[in-house]
Amino acid sequence: MTQVTERIPRKAAAGGTAGRRSAKPNGQWKIDGTEPLNANEEMKAADNGLNVRERIENVYAHGGFASIEPEDLHGRFRWWGLYTQRKQGIPGGKTATLEPHELEDEYFMLRVRIDGGALTTEQLEVIGGISTEFARDTADVTDRQNIQLHWIDVRDVPEIWRRLESVGLSTTEACGDVPRVILGSPVAGIAAEEIIDPTPVIAEIARRYVGNPEFSNLPRKYKTAITGHPSQDVVHEINDFGLVGVVHPEHGPGYDLWVGGGLSAAPRLGERLGVFVGEDAAPDVWEGVTSIFRDYGFRRLRNRARLKFLLADWGPEKFRQVLEDEYLGYALPDCDAAPAPTGPGDHSGVHRQKDGRFYVGLTPLVGRVSGTALSGLARLLEEHGSQRLRTTPHQKVIALDLEEDRVEPFIAAARELGFEARPGLVSRSAIACTGIEYCKLAIVDTKDTAAAAARELDRRLADRSGRVPRKLSLNVNGCPNSCARIQTADIGLKGQLITDDDGEQVAGFQVHLGGTLATSEDDEPTLGRTVRGLKVAADRLPDYVDGLLQRYAETAEEGESFAAWAHRVDEEELV
Repeated sequence: MTQVTERIPRKAAAGGTAGRRSAKPNGQWKIDGTEPLNANEEMKAADNGLNVRERIENVYAHGGFASIEPEDLHGRFRWWGLYTQRKQGIPGGKTATLEPHELEDEYFMLRVRIDGGALTTEQLEVIGGISTEFARDTADVTDRQNIQLHWIDVRDVPEIWRRLESVGLSTTEACGDVPRVILGSPVAGIAAEEIIDPTPVIAEIARRYVGNPEFSNLPRKYKTAITGHPSQDVVHEINDFGLVGVVHPEHGPGYDLWVGGGLSAAPRLGERLGVFVGEDAAPDVWEGVTSIFRDYGFRRLRNRARLKFLLADWGPEKFRQVLEDEYLGYALPDCDAAPAPTGPGDHSGVHRQKDGRFYVGLTPLVGRVSGTALSGLARLLEEHGSQRLRTTPHQKVIALDLEEDRVEPFIAAARELGFEARPGLVSRSAIACTGIEYCKLAIVDTKDTAAAAARELDRRLADRSGRVPRKLSLNVNGCPNSCARIQTADIGLKGQLITDDDGEQVAGFQVHLGGTLATSEDDEPTLGRTVRGLKVAADRLPDYVDGLLQRYAETAEEGESFAAWAHRVDEEELV
Protein backbone atom coordinates (compact mmCIF):
# COMPACT_ATOMS: atom_id res chain seq x y z
CA MET A 1 0.00 0.00 0.00
CA THR A 2 1.24 3.47 -0.87
CA GLN A 3 2.39 5.52 2.11
CA VAL A 4 0.70 8.90 2.54
CA THR A 5 2.15 12.09 3.89
CA GLU A 6 0.87 15.38 5.24
CA ARG A 7 -0.49 17.99 2.88
CA ILE A 8 1.18 20.99 4.58
CA PRO A 9 4.88 20.98 5.59
CA ARG A 10 5.35 20.99 9.35
CA LYS A 11 7.09 24.38 9.36
CA ALA A 12 4.99 26.12 6.72
CA ALA A 13 4.59 29.86 7.14
CA ALA A 14 1.34 31.07 8.62
CA GLY A 15 -1.09 32.31 6.00
CA GLY A 16 -4.72 33.02 5.29
CA THR A 17 -6.86 35.98 6.21
CA ALA A 18 -8.85 34.61 9.12
CA GLY A 19 -6.59 35.59 11.97
CA ARG A 20 -3.25 36.61 13.36
CA ARG A 21 -0.73 34.67 15.39
CA SER A 22 -1.67 34.87 19.06
CA ALA A 23 0.76 35.28 21.95
CA LYS A 24 0.08 31.66 22.91
CA PRO A 25 -0.44 29.58 19.77
CA ASN A 26 -3.57 27.44 19.41
CA GLY A 27 -1.99 25.14 16.86
CA GLN A 28 -3.93 26.63 13.94
CA TRP A 29 -1.96 25.60 10.89
CA LYS A 30 -2.66 28.72 8.82
CA ILE A 31 -1.85 31.04 11.71
CA ASP A 32 0.70 29.29 13.92
CA GLY A 33 2.37 26.94 11.45
CA THR A 34 2.16 23.16 11.62
CA GLU A 35 4.78 22.30 14.24
CA PRO A 36 3.06 19.81 16.59
CA LEU A 37 2.19 21.22 20.02
CA ASN A 38 1.21 18.01 21.82
CA ALA A 39 1.89 14.29 21.77
CA ASN A 40 -1.16 13.47 19.70
CA GLU A 41 -0.19 15.95 16.99
CA GLU A 42 3.36 14.59 17.06
CA MET A 43 2.02 11.09 16.48
CA LYS A 44 -0.02 12.22 13.47
CA ALA A 45 2.85 14.26 12.02
CA ALA A 46 5.29 11.36 12.37
CA ASP A 47 3.19 9.00 10.25
CA ASN A 48 -0.24 9.37 8.72
CA GLY A 49 -2.79 7.11 10.37
CA LEU A 50 -3.83 5.61 7.04
CA ASN A 51 -0.38 4.00 6.79
CA VAL A 52 -1.00 1.65 9.70
CA ARG A 53 -3.05 -0.71 7.59
CA GLU A 54 0.07 -2.05 5.92
CA ARG A 55 1.61 -2.84 9.32
CA ILE A 56 -1.58 -4.50 10.52
CA GLU A 57 -1.65 -6.76 7.49
CA ASN A 58 2.06 -7.53 7.24
CA VAL A 59 3.32 -7.35 10.84
CA TYR A 60 0.70 -7.25 13.60
CA ALA A 61 -1.64 -9.87 12.16
CA HIS A 62 1.30 -12.28 12.20
CA GLY A 63 2.89 -11.25 15.50
CA GLY A 64 -0.34 -10.77 17.46
CA PHE A 65 -1.24 -8.16 20.06
CA ALA A 66 2.18 -8.12 21.73
CA SER A 67 3.84 -7.04 18.48
CA ILE A 68 1.84 -3.79 18.13
CA GLU A 69 3.78 -0.55 18.59
CA PRO A 70 2.16 1.69 21.26
CA GLU A 71 1.65 4.72 18.98
CA ASP A 72 -0.16 2.51 16.49
CA LEU A 73 -2.18 0.71 19.15
CA HIS A 74 -3.44 3.81 20.94
CA GLY A 75 -3.46 6.14 17.96
CA ARG A 76 -3.31 5.08 14.34
CA PHE A 77 -5.43 1.90 14.69
CA ARG A 78 -8.41 4.25 14.99
CA TRP A 79 -7.97 5.37 11.38
CA TRP A 80 -9.10 1.84 10.47
CA GLY A 81 -11.98 1.57 12.93
CA LEU A 82 -10.16 -0.25 15.75
CA TYR A 83 -10.16 0.54 19.49
CA THR A 84 -8.92 -1.73 22.23
CA GLN A 85 -11.84 -2.82 24.38
CA ARG A 86 -12.12 -2.83 28.15
CA LYS A 87 -10.71 -5.78 30.06
CA GLN A 88 -13.54 -7.75 31.59
CA GLY A 89 -14.22 -7.40 35.30
CA ILE A 90 -12.64 -3.97 35.91
CA PRO A 91 -15.17 -1.95 37.96
CA GLY A 92 -16.22 1.57 37.08
CA GLY A 93 -14.37 3.04 40.03
CA LYS A 94 -11.08 2.11 38.37
CA THR A 95 -11.80 3.91 35.08
CA ALA A 96 -10.13 7.16 36.07
CA THR A 97 -7.30 5.67 38.14
CA LEU A 98 -5.82 3.01 35.86
CA GLU A 99 -3.58 3.66 32.88
CA PRO A 100 -4.94 2.78 29.41
CA HIS A 101 -2.79 -0.34 29.16
CA GLU A 102 -4.19 -1.53 32.49
CA LEU A 103 -7.79 -1.04 31.36
CA GLU A 104 -7.51 -2.57 27.91
CA ASP A 105 -7.92 -6.14 26.80
CA GLU A 106 -6.02 -7.75 23.95
CA TYR A 107 -9.13 -7.54 21.82
CA PHE A 108 -10.67 -4.77 19.73
CA MET A 109 -13.94 -3.10 18.98
CA LEU A 110 -14.25 -2.92 15.18
CA ARG A 111 -16.53 -0.30 13.63
CA VAL A 112 -17.98 -1.02 10.20
CA ARG A 113 -18.48 2.23 8.31
CA ILE A 114 -21.91 2.55 6.66
CA ASP A 115 -22.26 5.97 5.01
CA GLY A 116 -25.91 6.97 4.85
CA GLY A 117 -26.80 3.74 6.63
CA ALA A 118 -27.37 2.00 3.29
CA LEU A 119 -26.96 -1.79 3.26
CA THR A 120 -27.89 -4.69 1.05
CA THR A 121 -28.96 -8.01 2.50
CA GLU A 122 -25.73 -9.49 1.12
CA GLN A 123 -23.70 -6.94 3.07
CA LEU A 124 -25.72 -7.56 6.23
CA GLU A 125 -25.19 -11.30 5.87
CA VAL A 126 -21.42 -10.73 5.62
CA ILE A 127 -21.42 -8.57 8.78
CA GLY A 128 -23.46 -11.21 10.59
CA GLY A 129 -21.05 -13.92 9.51
CA ILE A 130 -18.03 -11.93 10.69
CA SER A 131 -19.77 -11.43 14.03
CA THR A 132 -20.47 -15.10 14.59
CA GLU A 133 -17.07 -16.28 13.38
CA PHE A 134 -14.74 -13.60 14.77
CA ALA A 135 -16.66 -11.48 17.32
CA ARG A 136 -18.35 -13.99 19.64
CA ASP A 137 -21.72 -13.16 18.05
CA THR A 138 -21.64 -9.53 19.27
CA ALA A 139 -23.02 -6.57 17.34
CA ASP A 140 -24.38 -3.13 18.15
CA VAL A 141 -26.32 -0.82 15.83
CA THR A 142 -25.00 2.63 16.77
CA ASP A 143 -26.49 6.11 16.69
CA ARG A 144 -23.94 6.95 13.96
CA GLN A 145 -25.45 4.37 11.54
CA ASN A 146 -22.45 2.08 12.01
CA ILE A 147 -22.38 -1.49 13.23
CA GLN A 148 -19.82 -2.27 15.94
CA LEU A 149 -18.35 -5.69 16.68
CA HIS A 150 -16.38 -6.74 19.75
CA TRP A 151 -13.79 -9.39 20.73
CA ILE A 152 -11.83 -8.88 17.50
CA ASP A 153 -8.32 -10.39 17.43
CA VAL A 154 -5.78 -8.44 15.37
CA ARG A 155 -4.79 -11.72 13.69
CA ASP A 156 -8.25 -11.86 12.10
CA VAL A 157 -8.43 -8.26 10.89
CA PRO A 158 -7.02 -8.81 7.35
CA GLU A 159 -9.58 -11.54 6.68
CA ILE A 160 -12.37 -9.38 8.11
CA TRP A 161 -11.32 -6.54 5.80
CA ARG A 162 -11.23 -8.91 2.84
CA ARG A 163 -14.78 -10.05 3.51
CA LEU A 164 -16.13 -6.55 4.07
CA GLU A 165 -14.45 -5.12 1.01
CA SER A 166 -15.67 -7.99 -1.17
CA VAL A 167 -19.19 -6.57 -0.72
CA GLY A 168 -18.29 -2.87 -0.83
CA LEU A 169 -17.95 -2.17 2.90
CA SER A 170 -14.96 -0.93 4.88
CA THR A 171 -13.71 0.33 8.23
CA THR A 172 -11.73 3.20 6.67
CA GLU A 173 -11.67 6.25 8.95
CA ALA A 174 -14.49 4.87 11.08
CA CYS A 175 -12.59 6.38 14.05
CA GLY A 176 -9.71 8.84 14.48
CA ASP A 177 -9.11 12.52 13.69
CA VAL A 178 -10.78 12.19 10.33
CA PRO A 179 -14.15 12.59 8.57
CA ARG A 180 -16.27 9.99 10.35
CA VAL A 181 -19.21 8.16 8.79
CA ILE A 182 -21.60 10.42 6.89
CA LEU A 183 -25.02 10.36 8.50
CA GLY A 184 -27.73 10.30 5.86
CA SER A 185 -31.49 10.15 5.85
CA PRO A 186 -32.31 6.45 6.20
CA VAL A 187 -35.21 6.91 3.78
CA ALA A 188 -33.17 8.72 1.13
CA GLY A 189 -34.71 8.12 -2.28
CA ILE A 190 -37.55 6.18 -0.69
CA ALA A 191 -39.91 8.51 1.18
CA ALA A 192 -42.81 10.03 -0.71
CA GLU A 193 -42.50 13.36 1.12
CA GLU A 194 -38.75 13.78 0.53
CA ILE A 195 -37.58 17.28 -0.51
CA ILE A 196 -34.35 16.12 -2.16
CA ASP A 197 -32.54 12.78 -2.29
CA PRO A 198 -29.13 13.17 -0.58
CA THR A 199 -27.77 9.87 -1.93
CA PRO A 200 -25.68 11.43 -4.75
CA VAL A 201 -24.11 14.00 -2.41
CA ILE A 202 -23.25 11.40 0.24
CA ALA A 203 -21.75 9.10 -2.38
CA GLU A 204 -19.66 11.86 -3.95
CA ILE A 205 -18.30 13.13 -0.62
CA ALA A 206 -17.37 9.58 0.35
CA ARG A 207 -15.75 8.93 -3.04
CA ARG A 208 -13.66 12.09 -3.00
CA TYR A 209 -12.65 12.43 0.62
CA VAL A 210 -12.88 9.22 2.69
CA GLY A 211 -9.36 7.84 2.87
CA ASN A 212 -7.98 10.95 1.15
CA PRO A 213 -4.71 12.05 2.84
CA GLU A 214 -5.70 15.70 2.32
CA PHE A 215 -8.21 15.18 5.16
CA SER A 216 -6.70 12.38 7.22
CA ASN A 217 -5.09 14.70 9.80
CA LEU A 218 -7.82 16.91 11.23
CA PRO A 219 -7.62 18.49 14.69
CA ARG A 220 -10.09 15.89 15.98
CA LYS A 221 -13.03 13.87 14.75
CA TYR A 222 -15.33 15.47 12.20
CA LYS A 223 -18.97 14.52 11.82
CA THR A 224 -21.25 15.02 8.82
CA ALA A 225 -25.05 14.73 8.52
CA ILE A 226 -27.12 15.18 5.35
CA THR A 227 -30.86 14.83 4.86
CA GLY A 228 -33.49 15.84 2.39
CA HIS A 229 -36.40 14.57 4.48
CA PRO A 230 -38.77 17.09 6.12
CA SER A 231 -38.45 15.34 9.49
CA GLN A 232 -34.77 16.39 9.54
CA ASP A 233 -33.87 12.87 10.60
CA VAL A 234 -30.05 13.04 11.01
CA VAL A 235 -29.55 15.11 14.21
CA HIS A 236 -27.80 17.76 12.09
CA GLU A 237 -27.75 20.26 14.98
CA ILE A 238 -25.03 18.27 16.77
CA ASN A 239 -22.77 17.57 13.80
CA ASP A 240 -19.79 19.57 12.57
CA PHE A 241 -21.28 19.82 9.07
CA GLY A 242 -24.96 19.49 8.30
CA LEU A 243 -27.10 19.85 5.20
CA VAL A 244 -30.89 20.03 5.60
CA GLY A 245 -33.26 19.83 2.67
CA VAL A 246 -34.97 23.08 1.71
CA VAL A 247 -36.71 24.56 -1.34
CA HIS A 248 -35.21 27.88 -2.43
CA PRO A 249 -37.65 30.27 -4.14
CA GLU A 250 -35.24 30.81 -7.06
CA HIS A 251 -32.96 27.77 -7.11
CA GLY A 252 -35.40 25.00 -6.19
CA PRO A 253 -34.59 22.00 -3.94
CA GLY A 254 -31.21 22.01 -2.21
CA TYR A 255 -29.76 22.36 1.26
CA ASP A 256 -29.54 24.72 4.21
CA LEU A 257 -26.00 24.63 5.69
CA TRP A 258 -25.31 24.13 9.42
CA VAL A 259 -21.87 24.01 11.05
CA GLY A 260 -20.23 23.59 14.43
CA GLY A 261 -22.50 21.33 16.45
CA GLY A 262 -21.22 18.86 19.04
CA LEU A 263 -21.89 17.50 22.52
CA SER A 264 -19.51 15.83 25.03
CA ALA A 265 -18.48 17.88 28.09
CA ALA A 266 -19.00 21.23 26.30
CA PRO A 267 -22.22 20.83 24.30
CA ARG A 268 -23.07 23.32 21.58
CA LEU A 269 -25.79 23.28 18.98
CA GLY A 270 -24.70 24.01 15.43
CA GLU A 271 -25.59 27.24 13.67
CA ARG A 272 -26.95 28.07 10.25
CA LEU A 273 -24.68 30.04 7.96
CA GLY A 274 -27.75 31.34 6.12
CA VAL A 275 -26.65 29.98 2.74
CA PHE A 276 -28.24 27.79 0.11
CA VAL A 277 -26.19 24.86 -1.17
CA GLY A 278 -27.24 23.22 -4.41
CA GLU A 279 -26.67 19.54 -5.05
CA ASP A 280 -23.78 20.14 -7.46
CA ALA A 281 -22.02 22.51 -5.05
CA ALA A 282 -22.48 20.38 -1.92
CA PRO A 283 -19.25 18.31 -2.15
CA ASP A 284 -17.18 21.45 -2.73
CA VAL A 285 -18.85 23.19 0.21
CA TRP A 286 -18.13 20.13 2.36
CA GLU A 287 -14.48 20.34 1.28
CA GLY A 288 -14.39 24.05 2.11
CA VAL A 289 -15.85 23.70 5.61
CA THR A 290 -13.67 20.68 6.36
CA SER A 291 -10.59 22.53 5.11
CA ILE A 292 -11.37 25.42 7.45
CA PHE A 293 -11.40 22.95 10.32
CA ARG A 294 -8.13 21.40 9.15
CA ASP A 295 -6.35 24.73 8.62
CA TYR A 296 -7.83 26.91 11.38
CA GLY A 297 -9.03 24.39 13.96
CA PHE A 298 -7.45 24.51 17.42
CA ARG A 299 -4.90 21.72 17.83
CA ARG A 300 -2.88 22.65 20.94
CA LEU A 301 -5.49 21.60 23.50
CA ARG A 302 -7.29 18.35 22.74
CA ASN A 303 -10.43 19.41 24.62
CA ARG A 304 -10.83 22.44 22.32
CA ALA A 305 -9.97 20.73 19.06
CA ARG A 306 -13.50 20.57 17.64
CA LEU A 307 -15.08 22.84 15.04
CA LYS A 308 -17.64 24.13 17.58
CA PHE A 309 -14.89 26.02 19.42
CA LEU A 310 -13.72 27.72 16.23
CA LEU A 311 -17.29 28.68 15.38
CA ALA A 312 -17.80 30.08 18.88
CA ASP A 313 -14.64 32.16 18.42
CA TRP A 314 -15.44 33.43 14.91
CA GLY A 315 -19.23 33.51 14.77
CA PRO A 316 -21.26 32.40 11.73
CA GLU A 317 -20.77 35.63 9.75
CA LYS A 318 -16.99 35.41 9.76
CA PHE A 319 -17.14 31.65 9.15
CA ARG A 320 -19.25 32.24 6.04
CA GLN A 321 -16.90 34.95 4.81
CA VAL A 322 -13.81 32.76 5.18
CA LEU A 323 -15.58 29.86 3.48
CA GLU A 324 -16.60 31.97 0.50
CA ASP A 325 -13.47 34.12 0.18
CA GLU A 326 -10.66 31.67 0.95
CA TYR A 327 -12.04 28.26 0.01
CA LEU A 328 -14.86 28.53 -2.53
CA GLY A 329 -13.97 31.72 -4.39
CA TYR A 330 -17.61 32.68 -4.82
CA ALA A 331 -20.59 33.73 -2.72
CA LEU A 332 -23.35 31.29 -1.88
CA PRO A 333 -26.98 32.41 -2.22
CA ASP A 334 -28.78 33.48 0.93
CA CYS A 335 -31.28 30.99 2.29
CA ASP A 336 -34.14 30.96 4.77
CA ALA A 337 -34.32 28.18 7.32
CA ALA A 338 -36.08 24.97 6.42
CA PRO A 339 -39.58 24.63 7.88
CA ALA A 340 -39.78 22.98 11.29
CA PRO A 341 -40.31 19.23 11.09
CA THR A 342 -43.86 17.97 11.42
CA GLY A 343 -43.04 14.75 13.24
CA PRO A 344 -40.29 12.51 14.63
CA GLY A 345 -37.53 11.34 12.31
CA ASP A 346 -36.91 7.87 13.70
CA HIS A 347 -39.16 6.29 11.00
CA SER A 348 -40.45 3.68 13.42
CA GLY A 349 -43.37 1.59 12.19
CA VAL A 350 -44.93 1.15 8.76
CA HIS A 351 -44.74 3.79 6.02
CA ARG A 352 -45.62 3.90 2.33
CA GLN A 353 -42.76 4.50 -0.12
CA LYS A 354 -43.08 6.78 -3.11
CA ASP A 355 -43.16 3.71 -5.38
CA GLY A 356 -46.21 2.30 -3.56
CA ARG A 357 -44.35 -0.33 -1.58
CA PHE A 358 -43.67 -0.02 2.15
CA TYR A 359 -40.78 0.45 4.53
CA VAL A 360 -40.81 -0.70 8.14
CA GLY A 361 -38.78 0.92 10.90
CA LEU A 362 -37.57 -1.69 13.38
CA THR A 363 -36.28 -1.14 16.91
CA PRO A 364 -33.60 -3.47 18.25
CA LEU A 365 -33.85 -2.34 21.86
CA VAL A 366 -31.01 0.15 22.61
CA GLY A 367 -29.20 -1.07 19.50
CA ARG A 368 -28.06 -4.38 20.98
CA VAL A 369 -28.24 -7.19 18.45
CA SER A 370 -26.05 -10.15 17.45
CA GLY A 371 -24.49 -11.60 14.35
CA THR A 372 -27.07 -14.37 14.42
CA ALA A 373 -29.90 -11.82 14.48
CA LEU A 374 -28.35 -9.75 11.66
CA SER A 375 -27.94 -12.79 9.43
CA GLY A 376 -31.47 -13.86 10.29
CA LEU A 377 -32.81 -10.44 9.35
CA ALA A 378 -30.98 -10.54 6.02
CA ARG A 379 -32.55 -13.88 5.17
CA LEU A 380 -35.96 -12.73 6.39
CA LEU A 381 -35.87 -9.67 4.14
CA GLU A 382 -34.98 -11.80 1.13
CA GLU A 383 -37.78 -14.25 1.95
CA HIS A 384 -40.19 -11.31 1.91
CA GLY A 385 -38.97 -9.91 -1.40
CA SER A 386 -36.51 -7.22 -0.23
CA GLN A 387 -32.78 -6.87 -0.65
CA ARG A 388 -32.27 -3.45 0.95
CA LEU A 389 -32.26 -1.96 4.43
CA ARG A 390 -30.93 1.07 6.26
CA THR A 391 -29.51 1.79 9.68
CA THR A 392 -30.52 5.05 11.37
CA PRO A 393 -29.08 7.70 13.72
CA HIS A 394 -31.55 6.42 16.33
CA GLN A 395 -30.17 2.87 16.70
CA LYS A 396 -32.85 1.46 14.43
CA VAL A 397 -32.99 -0.62 11.26
CA ILE A 398 -35.35 0.11 8.37
CA ALA A 399 -36.51 -2.65 6.05
CA LEU A 400 -37.26 -1.36 2.55
CA ASP A 401 -39.30 -2.39 -0.48
CA LEU A 402 -41.96 -4.59 1.10
CA GLU A 403 -45.18 -5.31 -0.78
CA GLU A 404 -48.29 -4.54 1.22
CA ASP A 405 -49.29 -8.17 1.73
CA ARG A 406 -45.81 -8.99 3.07
CA VAL A 407 -45.71 -6.27 5.75
CA GLU A 408 -47.53 -7.96 8.62
CA PRO A 409 -45.93 -11.41 8.16
CA PHE A 410 -42.53 -9.69 8.04
CA ILE A 411 -43.24 -7.71 11.23
CA ALA A 412 -44.23 -10.87 13.10
CA ALA A 413 -41.13 -12.74 11.99
CA ALA A 414 -38.82 -9.80 12.72
CA ARG A 415 -40.18 -9.64 16.27
CA GLU A 416 -38.95 -13.17 16.82
CA LEU A 417 -35.44 -11.99 15.95
CA GLY A 418 -35.59 -9.06 18.40
CA PHE A 419 -36.60 -6.32 15.93
CA GLU A 420 -39.84 -4.61 16.98
CA ALA A 421 -41.89 -2.52 14.54
CA ARG A 422 -44.36 -1.30 17.16
CA PRO A 423 -42.35 -0.71 20.35
CA GLY A 424 -43.68 0.98 23.46
CA LEU A 425 -43.21 4.70 24.09
CA VAL A 426 -39.92 4.39 25.99
CA SER A 427 -38.47 1.44 24.09
CA ARG A 428 -39.04 3.27 20.81
CA SER A 429 -36.73 6.16 21.67
CA ALA A 430 -34.31 4.67 24.21
CA ILE A 431 -30.68 4.62 23.11
CA ALA A 432 -27.54 3.66 25.00
CA CYS A 433 -23.80 3.79 24.38
CA THR A 434 -21.54 0.74 24.67
CA GLY A 435 -20.99 1.22 28.41
CA ILE A 436 -18.70 -0.53 30.83
CA GLU A 437 -19.13 -3.88 29.13
CA TYR A 438 -16.55 -2.96 26.48
CA CYS A 439 -15.61 0.73 26.74
CA LYS A 440 -12.46 1.83 28.60
CA LEU A 441 -13.97 5.25 29.38
CA ALA A 442 -17.23 4.01 30.87
CA ILE A 443 -18.10 3.99 34.55
CA VAL A 444 -21.44 2.13 34.56
CA ASP A 445 -23.44 -0.42 32.60
CA THR A 446 -25.67 1.15 29.95
CA LYS A 447 -27.17 -1.38 27.53
CA ASP A 448 -28.72 -3.73 30.09
CA THR A 449 -29.72 -0.86 32.41
CA ALA A 450 -31.47 1.09 29.66
CA ALA A 451 -33.17 -1.97 28.18
CA ALA A 452 -34.51 -3.13 31.53
CA ALA A 453 -35.74 0.36 32.41
CA ALA A 454 -37.46 0.79 29.03
CA ARG A 455 -39.27 -2.54 29.32
CA GLU A 456 -40.44 -1.83 32.86
CA LEU A 457 -41.59 1.70 32.07
CA ASP A 458 -43.51 0.54 29.01
CA ARG A 459 -45.20 -2.09 31.18
CA ARG A 460 -46.27 0.53 33.72
CA LEU A 461 -47.42 3.04 31.11
CA ALA A 462 -49.55 0.43 29.37
CA ASP A 463 -51.77 0.26 32.45
CA ARG A 464 -51.95 3.99 33.08
CA SER A 465 -54.69 6.40 32.13
CA GLY A 466 -54.22 10.16 31.85
CA ARG A 467 -51.78 12.33 29.97
CA VAL A 468 -48.72 10.58 28.53
CA PRO A 469 -46.04 12.37 26.47
CA ARG A 470 -46.44 11.94 22.72
CA LYS A 471 -42.74 11.12 22.64
CA LEU A 472 -40.16 10.37 25.32
CA SER A 473 -36.48 9.83 24.64
CA LEU A 474 -34.38 8.07 27.28
CA ASN A 475 -30.66 8.30 26.45
CA VAL A 476 -28.16 6.50 28.67
CA ASN A 477 -24.42 7.16 28.60
CA GLY A 478 -21.67 5.45 30.56
CA CYS A 479 -19.37 8.50 30.91
CA PRO A 480 -19.40 12.30 30.24
CA ASN A 481 -18.58 12.00 26.52
CA SER A 482 -22.23 11.82 25.40
CA CYS A 483 -21.95 9.19 22.68
CA ALA A 484 -25.63 8.56 23.44
CA ARG A 485 -26.52 12.28 23.11
CA ILE A 486 -27.70 12.75 26.69
CA GLN A 487 -28.00 16.55 26.48
CA THR A 488 -30.51 16.29 23.63
CA ALA A 489 -32.85 13.75 25.25
CA ASP A 490 -36.07 14.27 27.18
CA ILE A 491 -34.32 12.27 29.90
CA GLY A 492 -30.54 12.04 29.52
CA LEU A 493 -28.45 10.04 31.95
CA LYS A 494 -24.69 10.48 32.44
CA GLY A 495 -23.07 7.54 34.18
CA GLN A 496 -21.15 8.03 37.41
CA LEU A 497 -20.69 6.41 40.78
CA ILE A 498 -22.95 7.84 43.47
CA THR A 499 -23.32 7.27 47.21
CA ASP A 500 -26.52 5.52 48.29
CA ASP A 501 -28.43 5.90 51.56
CA ASP A 502 -26.15 3.35 53.23
CA GLY A 503 -23.01 5.29 52.30
CA GLU A 504 -22.00 2.75 49.64
CA GLN A 505 -20.78 3.66 46.17
CA VAL A 506 -23.16 2.32 43.52
CA ALA A 507 -23.72 2.76 39.80
CA GLY A 508 -25.85 5.78 39.06
CA PHE A 509 -26.49 8.72 36.77
CA GLN A 510 -26.53 12.49 36.72
CA VAL A 511 -29.85 13.54 35.20
CA HIS A 512 -30.39 15.93 32.26
CA LEU A 513 -34.00 16.84 31.46
CA GLY A 514 -35.77 18.50 28.56
CA GLY A 515 -33.27 18.21 25.74
CA THR A 516 -34.65 18.01 22.23
CA LEU A 517 -33.60 18.31 18.60
CA ALA A 518 -35.71 18.88 15.50
CA THR A 519 -38.71 16.64 16.11
CA SER A 520 -41.84 18.77 15.67
CA GLU A 521 -43.19 22.25 15.06
CA ASP A 522 -43.65 22.69 18.82
CA ASP A 523 -40.08 22.07 19.98
CA GLU A 524 -37.04 24.24 19.33
CA PRO A 525 -33.66 22.46 19.54
CA THR A 526 -32.67 22.78 23.19
CA LEU A 527 -30.00 21.30 25.42
CA GLY A 528 -31.21 19.51 28.51
CA ARG A 529 -31.55 21.11 31.91
CA THR A 530 -29.55 19.88 34.89
CA VAL A 531 -30.78 20.14 38.45
CA ARG A 532 -28.06 20.61 41.02
CA GLY A 533 -27.46 17.41 42.93
CA LEU A 534 -30.05 15.39 41.00
CA LYS A 535 -28.69 11.88 40.67
CA VAL A 536 -30.38 8.52 40.54
CA ALA A 537 -29.10 5.03 41.28
CA ALA A 538 -29.24 2.62 38.34
CA ASP A 539 -31.55 0.22 40.15
CA ARG A 540 -33.96 3.07 40.97
CA LEU A 541 -34.18 4.37 37.42
CA PRO A 542 -37.68 3.03 36.55
CA ASP A 543 -39.13 4.39 39.79
CA TYR A 544 -37.60 7.82 39.24
CA VAL A 545 -38.83 8.14 35.64
CA ASP A 546 -42.23 6.76 36.59
CA GLY A 547 -42.63 9.41 39.28
CA LEU A 548 -41.48 12.10 36.87
CA LEU A 549 -44.08 11.04 34.31
CA GLN A 550 -46.80 11.09 36.92
CA ARG A 551 -45.93 14.68 37.82
CA TYR A 552 -45.92 15.55 34.12
CA ALA A 553 -49.41 14.03 33.76
CA GLU A 554 -50.66 16.08 36.70
CA THR A 555 -49.16 19.48 35.83
CA ALA A 556 -48.44 19.67 32.08
CA GLU A 557 -50.50 22.09 30.04
CA GLU A 558 -52.65 20.85 27.19
CA GLY A 559 -50.41 19.84 24.30
CA GLU A 560 -47.21 20.63 26.21
CA SER A 561 -44.29 18.36 25.37
CA PHE A 562 -42.25 16.71 28.07
CA ALA A 563 -39.20 18.78 27.08
CA ALA A 564 -41.11 22.06 27.35
CA TRP A 565 -42.60 20.99 30.68
CA ALA A 566 -39.20 20.00 32.07
CA HIS A 567 -37.80 23.45 31.30
CA ARG A 568 -40.85 25.29 32.62
CA VAL A 569 -41.49 23.75 36.04
CA ASP A 570 -39.65 24.42 39.28
CA GLU A 571 -36.80 22.14 40.27
CA GLU A 572 -38.92 20.58 43.01
CA GLU A 573 -41.07 18.93 40.33
CA LEU A 574 -38.04 17.20 38.82
CA VAL A 575 -36.38 15.52 41.78
